[in-house]
Amino acid sequence: MTAEESAAPSSEKPTFSSEKLTVELTAETGPFHGGASGALYGLYGDGVPSRTLVEGMYVRTVTTKAQDGIQHPGADALEILPSFVAAGGKDVYVYLPDFYRGFPYEWPGATGEERLAGFLEVIRRQVEHVLTLGEYKSHVVYVPFNEPEGNMFGEGEWSYDRVSWRTDPRAYFAAWEKAYRLIKGLDPDARIAGPNTSILYPEVRGFLEFAKARDVLPDVITWHELSAPAEVRTNVAKYRELERELGLGPLPVNLNEYAHNYHVSVPGQMVQWISAIEESKVDADLAYWNIAGNLNDSAVEANKGNGQWWLFNAYGQLTGSTVRVVAPHPHAQYTLQGVATLDRDKRQARLLFGGSGGAADIVFEGVDPHIFGETAHIRLQEIPWTGQVGASAQPSRLRDDELPVVDGRVTLPVSDLDAMSAYQVILSPGGNGATSLPPSAGRRRTYEAEDATYTGSGYSRNGPEGSPSDVDKFATSGGYHVGGLRTGSDGVLAFDVEVPQDGTYDVSVFANSHNLADLVREQGPTNVFLRVDGEAPRELRLPLGYKWAVWGHTDTRVELTAGRHRITLAARDPELGVTKGEAVVDKLDLALRTDDVTALYEAEYAALAGGAAVSYAHRAASGPGVAVLPRGGTVTFWTHAADDGEASVTVDVLGPGEGLLRVNGEDVGRVERGAMALFLAGGVNKLTVTGTSERLIVDRLRVAPSRGLLPATVYGAEEAALTGTARVTGYTYATGGKAVDGIGGGPGNALTLTVTADRAGRHALTIRYANGEQAPATHYNPDPVCRHADISVNGADPHRVLFPTTFHFNNFWNLSVPVTLEQGANTLTFTADELPDFAGETRNQHGQRSAYAPVVDRVTVTPLFQPF
Repeated sequence: MTAEESAAPSSEKPTFSSEKLTVELTAETGPFHGGASGALYGLYGDGVPSRTLVEGMYVRTVTTKAQDGIQHPGADALEILPSFVAAGGKDVYVYLPDFYRGFPYEWPGATGEERLAGFLEVIRRQVEHVLTLGEYKSHVVYVPFNEPEGNMFGEGEWSYDRVSWRTDPRAYFAAWEKAYRLIKGLDPDARIAGPNTSILYPEVRGFLEFAKARDVLPDVITWHELSAPAEVRTNVAKYRELERELGLGPLPVNLNEYAHNYHVSVPGQMVQWISAIEESKVDADLAYWNIAGNLNDSAVEANKGNGQWWLFNAYGQLTGSTVRVVAPHPHAQYTLQGVATLDRDKRQARLLFGGSGGAADIVFEGVDPHIFGETAHIRLQEIPWTGQVGASAQPSRLRDDELPVVDGRVTLPVSDLDAMSAYQVILSPGGNGATSLPPSAGRRRTYEAEDATYTGSGYSRNGPEGSPSDVDKFATSGGYHVGGLRTGSDGVLAFDVEVPQDGTYDVSVFANSHNLADLVREQGPTNVFLRVDGEAPRELRLPLGYKWAVWGHTDTRVELTAGRHRITLAARDPELGVTKGEAVVDKLDLALRTDDVTALYEAEYAALAGGAAVSYAHRAASGPGVAVLPRGGTVTFWTHAADDGEASVTVDVLGPGEGLLRVNGEDVGRVERGAMALFLAGGVNKLTVTGTSERLIVDRLRVAPSRGLLPATVYGAEEAALTGTARVTGYTYATGGKAVDGIGGGPGNALTLTVTADRAGRHALTIRYANGEQAPATHYNPDPVCRHADISVNGADPHRVLFPTTFHFNNFWNLSVPVTLEQGANTLTFTADELPDFAGETRNQHGQRSAYAPVVDRVTVTPLFQPF
């Protein structure tokens, strides 16, 4: 969070001609830990991001602001705590100084003594709040000071005495002891973390010596690693040696801010950090460079994951013991690195790797024939970079076949690696008759915008953006992007592409409009016009972001014949109109669309619990194995849906046996032999099968498009009964150009819809909404504010639903909420009001708690599933 934090090594990425990454399965390095999946300010509140996203990312620890703090909107420690624990979270680290505004912290007082006295009262109130939480308090870890050398005990105007503790530690040590004894005096079982320095300074030795001598030693040791993955290994080893020298611990370690802007969101970069953190067996939280509540640029909207989310989903599903990975250039950032595990019970080895383009040999050494047999089944998947605000489908299958085990070795040659992607290899026993599967998607071709042909006015070639020598900037494909498509422009950006065969192709335009840019403020999403060879015009709305060079993607499909074509993006179209706004374009991705759009999820690769086991003894299985569920055993699939709505879901089982299906926390009913029509939320969905008989054999899950079996009814918000300040207003991108705003600021300002259900039961309300509210920020983090709606069904007590920012009030997204409806007519009432602070006595004075609901465009009502 400071300039010191962003001082990373400035070496450019090395290049090499020949690569080999070796996984030594006989060299186990300890139980899998999973500590890299932490988040600083990654959660805004319950539902932002969704519990499904939090659970599926296997978030272990969260660092966030003190309850009712005014450092940033949302992310109040005690408000996120219950839902985080419900999603499987372990600990919430509370940054106590983040109660204050500003960075350095603006703690009030004329003298250091006055400031410290006031801060100790803040700490007292925080602990008293926590003591009211019952069993939840065991998940709280207090962080009394954050980067003290640059803040409260540094040399700046907001410091205690303008003397750095690294020069004279007495004031800091005394303050640490007072804070420590205050917390432990109120709650002897409390856990305290520190010293929370921006790096592992040599002076930390003196801090530990003092803390040991005065019996005020932290329960968890914390510092920040905004350096490089190799430094994680070096510094954790250095700290462990310091512990041994001082006769301490070993204590738990949390590196509660790690990685740079250039790395975050990029799977190929993040796998390098993950490997170092996992090897060190510590916890770590992704740094907070941008907006709160999106899992540190992993979550898109409320419930969609980008490529980084899917990387952490794969990482969280590693099981067994980690094994040694010998990289071609050990510990060197921006080269091929990896993390691997061996699960002897599952008879599986898994490897996550990435960081370099080109070709490499992936070699598994020590392949035990008693575990894998003489033939190994290989599944290779790609987890691509999809931008900071670009949603991603599940990892794509690149290869699925069987390879011989030769002298205890399996070699998998890979080519066309993308340095921004991460990859997963799953090794399991072969030779059981499994049918090899083709790639799940056509090979992706990338065309850089800076290499495209631009004609017309206003052209700019922008960059370089983030790089190994400039890690504060955002990752950008090719390092450069192109501007010129804006209001008043006649620009045309032309991509010359070549495709190998006739077919339907998916086109992804990676682009961005800064939501606060002058030309973007009026309309929101910037519109441009796409043509293929001058024909088939269509209008595209390009993604909004919280800053320039924050990438998302807009997708469309085109029909192409084999050979060369020109795809153009233009600011004017003679049939469709003109561009309003301003956009920059990073690249265009093109991939052949496969004929089979059914997504396959093998049970033997899914998450197992409750005694469920993998078996490779069933030759009728679709893949190399199956999941065998005893009574109460579970298999969980993390699946993707492009949009909110019906999908056709089939749980393929072998033989007899019974089970129950649960989707996103909703009980669907028994597992059917055949396709089931289920409502899936746009983005990530959690589907869990639980065995209810002595044995249920689950082969795989199949997710296919809708068959039109769940009737969906759309209700326009302008049709609702409105009271108070709620009113129909014109919005360009609302359905029919109209939506309702002014909901909230008190229960009298409401929207009430009457909706009809064909049968009683659980339904999804898919709310199309917009929220552009943003609070004034004190430093580099934009501070968008989540709005909320208190939704009452048939007059019952309202349920509060958070709506993340859409970056503009004319940019509409969907958010689905499950409710119970009666057969026939039902009333839905939307209201909102500002929540007070935790004790109910004060309110936020900085516009960080909204009193209003989002702009509501329409509500679609869909049954969650068919009755059986």
